[in-house]
Amino acid sequence: MAPADSPPPAVPYAIGDLQGCQTAFTRLLDLIPPAAPLWLVGDLINRGPDSLATLRQLAGLGSRVSTVLGNHDLHFLSVVAGVRTPKAGDTLNPLLSAPDRDELVEWLRQRPLAHAAGSFLMVHAGVLPQWDATATLELADDIARQLRGPKWKTFLAEMFAARPGPWSPDLKGIERRRVVLSALTRIRFCNAAGAMDFKFNGGLTELPPGYLPWFDQPARRTADVTVVFGHWAAAGLILRDNLCGLDTGCVWGNRLTALPLAAVPAQRIPVQVECPKTALLEVPVNGPKSVKQPSA
Repeated sequence: MAPADSPPPAVPYAIGDLQGCQTAFTRLLDLIPPAAPLWLVGDLINRGPDSLATLRQLAGLGSRVSTVLGNHDLHFLSVVAGVRTPKAGDTLNPLLSAPDRDELVEWLRQRPLAHAAGSFLMVHAGVLPQWDATATLELADDIARQLRGPKWKTFLAEMFAARPGPWSPDLKGIERRRVVLSALTRIRFCNAAGAMDFKFNGGLTELPPGYLPWFDQPARRTADVTVVFGHWAAAGLILRDNLCGLDTGCVWGNRLTALPLAAVPAQRIPVQVECPKTALLEVPVNGPKSVKQPSA
């Protein structure tokens, strides 16, 4: 037990999608208490100008950083594995050709797909309504073990070989893992049965017929914890008592956001820095459906 006069543990700060915007990240760190743990919601790299410097900085911060993997991080690993080819809009070449690429790939492969502490659960994109926090962590850990293992390249090839179907607790093997990986890193909309819609990536004002944002499903079993996530720049900053959506579109010329994960929601006051537009296309936060962010 800690001595009675020990200071309380520092409140973690959760930070939205970096996507290689290392200058904005460094500016944001100057506004955060230096002892505060950092929670990164994933999409650490790609589309921004400094993916290499971003990964080096994060790896250098050691145990101060807890991050989950996002879809852009997995895309990079898949390019390294020879499973995918670079896409238009990727900015990965400096990272792919870096002398320390293999060390950075190893560091990235060790990151989880979900992270939890206290009453907070962090994922990159979201959680299917059928999963509670315990199930989410167990399912995410299964994916993480595959990525850390010696057959990680084969695993990624299997994951990207087909589209995911709807969730069912009866799913096994590849089909089960494909749904889990897609949900944790790409979900925006789903229906009550656990089928996901990946075609629509606009804001919250227009919905695919029969679908809701994953966090608005009435029977969502993670409603008893506070879910911290990113991935959805067009939705902007989302702050509810049990929900913290932090992708505020830095790479699209908007802002990079950090949020203290205080137990009391009223004390979660965002800290933000302005970001120059660095991606090829701009998606305004809370922008219209007609302005599309490229799929990843």
